[in-house]
Amino acid sequence: MKINKILSALFFAVALTASTFSAQAGGPLKFGIKGGVTVNDLKFSEDILKADNRCGYTVGLMTKFTAPVINIGFDASVMFTHRVSKLEGFSVTDPNGVAMEVFDGTMKSDYIEIPINFRWDIGLPVVGKFVTPFLTTGPDLSFLVSKENANEAWKKHTFDFAWNFGVGVMFVNTVQIHASYGLGLNNAASSDAALYGKNIFDGKNRFWTVTAAVLF
Repeated sequence: MKINKILSALFFAVALTASTFSAQAGGPLKFGIKGGVTVNDLKFSEDILKADNRCGYTVGLMTKFTAPVINIGFDASVMFTHRVSKLEGFSVTDPNGVAMEVFDGTMKSDYIEIPINFRWDIGLPVVGKFVTPFLTTGPDLSFLVSKENANEAWKKHTFDFAWNFGVGVMFVNTVQIHASYGLGLNNAASSDAALYGKNIFDGKNRFWTVTAAVLF
C-alpha cells in the first residue's frame, strides 16, 4: 500500500505541472489525467489450467498530439495498473508418479504501464467540434513493481509486452472515453513445473481496459 500512496502523490504533482503547462501552450498537444478499470485474463499454453476474469484498476497521466488537417497523431500514458488473476487450481501426476499441486487462488500484480498508441481522430461534419470518434493501436509496456499471493512455484515476470487495439470518443476536445484490448505477446507468469516434458504453466496477459480522461 505504501507504494500506491507514493505513486498517487507523484501522479498528482506531475498532473498539476502538466495541466499548467498545457493550458499555457495550447495547440494540438494536450496533457491530462486518466483512470479506469481493467479486466485481466491469463491465457496459458495448455487448456488444463484456467484463469477467470477479474477486475482491477488503472490511474495515471497521458499526453495526446494530433496533427491538424490530417487528424493523425499519437497518445501516450504513464499508468499505475493493478491487475488481478483468479486461478483454478488442480493436481496432476507426472509419468514418474510425482504429484504436482498447482496454485489455487487470486494473484495480484501492480505495474507501471506505458501504452503508446498511434491515433486517428475521425472528423465528422457539423458535430465534429463536439464529438470526435477515434481509433488507436500500439505497443503496451508494463513493468512489475509488486505482487501478492504468488507462491514459490510461480514466477511473475518483471516485464510484460502487449499490443493494444482500441476505440474511443472525444467530447468537446476535452473529455475522452476509451476502450482497448491488450494482446500479451510474452509470458507474464510461468512455472518450472512440467507435465509429460512440456511446460504447461506459461501464461500471457489478455486484458480489456476502459478509461476516462480529462485533457487540458
